[in-house]
Amino acid sequence: MCGIAGFSGNFDRILLKRMNAVQAHRGPDDFGIWFNRTSSVGLAHRRLSIIDLSHDAGQPMSNAQGTITIVFNGEIYNYRGLRKELQTKGYAFKSKSDTEVLIHLYDEFGYKMLGKLNGIFAFAIWDNLKKELFIARDDLGVKPLYYVQNNNGFLFASELKAILKDPGIDKSLNHQAIHYYLSYLWCPAPYTMLKSVRKLEPGYALLVKTGKIQKKWCFYDLPYGREVFHSSESKIAGDLAKKIKEAVQRQMVSDVPVGAFLSGGLDSSAVVAFARQMNPDNKLDCFTIGFENSIGKFEGFAEDLPYAQKVAKYLGVNLNTVTVGSEMVNKIEEMIYFLDEPQADPAPLNALFISELAREHGIKVLLSGAGGDDIFSGYRRHYALLLEKYWSWLPMVGRKALHAISGRLPQNNSIGRRIGKAFRYADCSSEERLISYFLWIDENIQRSLYSDDLRNALADTNAIDPLRQTLNRIPEEKNRLNRMLYLEAKHFLADHNLNYTDKMGMAAGVEVRVPLLDKELIDFATRIPTQLKQKGRIGKYIFKKAMEPYLPKDVIYRPKSGFGAPLRQWLHGELREVVMEMLGEGSLQNRGLFDPKAVSKLVDDDYNGKIDASYPVFSLMCIEWWMRIFLDENQPQMNTD
Repeated sequence: MCGIAGFSGNFDRILLKRMNAVQAHRGPDDFGIWFNRTSSVGLAHRRLSIIDLSHDAGQPMSNAQGTITIVFNGEIYNYRGLRKELQTKGYAFKSKSDTEVLIHLYDEFGYKMLGKLNGIFAFAIWDNLKKELFIARDDLGVKPLYYVQNNNGFLFASELKAILKDPGIDKSLNHQAIHYYLSYLWCPAPYTMLKSVRKLEPGYALLVKTGKIQKKWCFYDLPYGREVFHSSESKIAGDLAKKIKEAVQRQMVSDVPVGAFLSGGLDSSAVVAFARQMNPDNKLDCFTIGFENSIGKFEGFAEDLPYAQKVAKYLGVNLNTVTVGSEMVNKIEEMIYFLDEPQADPAPLNALFISELAREHGIKVLLSGAGGDDIFSGYRRHYALLLEKYWSWLPMVGRKALHAISGRLPQNNSIGRRIGKAFRYADCSSEERLISYFLWIDENIQRSLYSDDLRNALADTNAIDPLRQTLNRIPEEKNRLNRMLYLEAKHFLADHNLNYTDKMGMAAGVEVRVPLLDKELIDFATRIPTQLKQKGRIGKYIFKKAMEPYLPKDVIYRPKSGFGAPLRQWLHGELREVVMEMLGEGSLQNRGLFDPKAVSKLVDDDYNGKIDASYPVFSLMCIEWWMRIFLDENQPQMNTD
């Protein structure tokens, strides 16, 4: 919905203006700044007007007494019920916004207000009586929040680029973060590329006084580890369909038109099916992407567009398509600028093009199917985990043999790549194998790419440690698939999918909502038996059964597709010269992070088909791109064609 920023400490109003200006894309409709010189606290806001379009809903917003002031990014889907509850307690409202509900909710319940919220949010509340700043990020991390604490005080913002408007920020690189980015293609919270900057983890809150963090705590965690449902399959499927419908209904609350992503996959199609039911008299505007040339043969997945067209016709919705080709590569630098992080995945480009198309059609809100794979078990690695029962019992010598075989399989086709990845860590412990499914490069190969200085700095850093620490938070959950799904939600979903979903939507001035991550739906989904999530080769089995009354079966049971782009083709074609320049000897020596000879060998081996290193190569490029943008301050030329 918006962009927020602020501080507590030795800063001034000018910084607030600069932070606000660089996030203008997040809120093109309005903006506001609030500065309390006495307490050295400032709040800034960019507004994308969605609920209560009047001036009364503008931010920063204060209560009538001026004791509470808030900046808020997101939507509270149950705000109407909360508003009625507060009115019975005597609270009066001057607006119809969910922002004002948050103010009075805090006044009544304090920090406990967090347990009452069903929504997506990142907010900061200044309590002038307590002289403290209360900051929180939503349960699953749909909305981003970055922060810094240094000698001058505390800074926060929706985007990293806003924090960097403070000239006093330490821009020293976080070497651990570089290691994690190359390992996963994204970086687990709370780390960022800079030592000084942190990402607030999903479901966490902070208390700040006089520029210093006084307290940080987790107010929400995914409720795994509970007793699962013992109902029949048909009963669970029926209840699940009802829960999804209710989630979509909640998330359609808006005073502006709502549209939807429609890839033709199960997740987006399910959301659109129930959204269509909410407005039977008006055709829902949906948006998808098509490619000038088939990309499935390059990346090993089926095209989405024919399925999106089929679903649109079946449900009777308007389908708007943006068709793109090789010019997509010209947007990569812009993509990294908006992402704030060097995520090595071209998929965000699709979200950006679709969001721009929606905005051209006057749509400010898009419903997305993001999260279905992470909650109901839809990734290939979930099936690979299930298959471990057929070989994990082998003695170490047998598992070492599988590991050895994995390195000899051909890497120039998708089947060889997938089988090789499945057995690459066969000789590791059970927990290490579980985490290894998220890795994109062998750690020994990865370390060989480093300069001597970087290799020495990372001697005690293990790529799997952040995810191992996350798993330690759910010792009561013994089921391995549920433990993997916990990691999906905490990291791959929050640090990768949701980060780019929010940032790409907001780059176009569009808010993206995610009904499949609704709080009540999550509570239900975590109690579904895992054998109904991954049933043999069928991922998201119970979700598919739940949608059989609402969608064509050939859509529900279509081949697994990726929301991606022909990266391998690009690196060997359109981006070949860029690869050679960015990862050339001069560029790498200038940074001092990577060994030019080792990187050159990786690039050549990938180009010649000896190995598949397309994503590691792209990851190295994205890190260099990021440093040029955020360290060298070479803001990319925004491509509008």
